[in-house]
Amino acid sequence: MSVSSSTTAGPGLCSLGVEPGTDRASGSASSNGLLWNQDTGPAGFAACGLDGQLRNAPQARDFVADTLSGWALDSLVTDAALVVSELVTNAVQHAVDPAAPGIGDYPVWLGIFLHPGDLVCAVTDPSSIPPRPHEAAEDALVGRGLALISALSDTWSWELTPPRGKTVWAALPLPPHGPDTA
Repeated sequence: MSVSSSTTAGPGLCSLGVEPGTDRASGSASSNGLLWNQDTGPAGFAACGLDGQLRNAPQARDFVADTLSGWALDSLVTDAALVVSELVTNAVQHAVDPAAPGIGDYPVWLGIFLHPGDLVCAVTDPSSIPPRPHEAAEDALVGRGLALISALSDTWSWELTPPRGKTVWAALPLPPHGPDTA
């Protein structure tokens, strides 16, 4: 099953076994540069390369929604989309320096995969600086991302990713009944 999306917000590479520049479903050229296909990789794994811009958060949400729908896990879409949106936003705001040499076209990578009992959402970025939870003021418009991730996931953590950077991940419990049935 190939999954298509209505995402049109700029460049990104969301793919498993799809050549860059080809359409997700038909293999033709894609005009928005955002590609993915959940059929060509290992069962229960999908990855998405992002260009490190703020527009990547909605791209990540769409990627997760389409992927989980394809995996019959629609009941996880809302929480997983919020978690990856926060993970990607943190990576873009705090870890990507556009002026840094050698970050490449896709400095942020989102991976989602099924692990026994969990859906794991992981974002890799080029910075080795760990995420730092903090208390946001009541009237603050930012600063609650890690608290949201903590509230929605069973656990979250981070680790260094050689040769540089880190991966921040969160595990959301799978529904006890397995994939959603219609």
